[in-house]
Amino acid sequence: MFFRPSRSILASALATTALLGAVTAVTPAAHAASFSTQAYTCHMSYSGGRAYAGHYSGNTVVPTRTSVSQAGAEAQCLLKNYGAGAVDGIFGARSQAAMRNAQEDINDWYGHKVTVDGMPGPSSWPWLRKLISDQHL
Repeated sequence: MFFRPSRSILASALATTALLGAVTAVTPAAHAASFSTQAYTCHMSYSGGRAYAGHYSGNTVVPTRTSVSQAGAEAQCLLKNYGAGAVDGIFGARSQAAMRNAQEDINDWYGHKVTVDGMPGPSSWPWLRKLISDQHL
């Protein structure tokens, strides 16, 4: 004996398949959008011979290379003229290359010997802020 589905069962199955197809088609795009990086705006200000971009005002936090941080966005804003790339808060390869160039300038211009490692840290944040402020004058 052969089972023959009714028209209402076939219509219901087709509607469910179409609905699931639409959900599957939308889900990857929606999922990808939730993980996209945000572009941050730089609000530059200068105080006491130091430059600030409005994301982090300290001198001790080392930005992370793999996730978004306020210190990363701050450093990227300060390093825009050094080719840091997009200000997304992730201190990746372009940001690190820009920081190495800034660290070399700090050492050349001020005679201070910060480690040229491509990462802003406690010894280089104050000098980076001074360098960018002095370039602004």
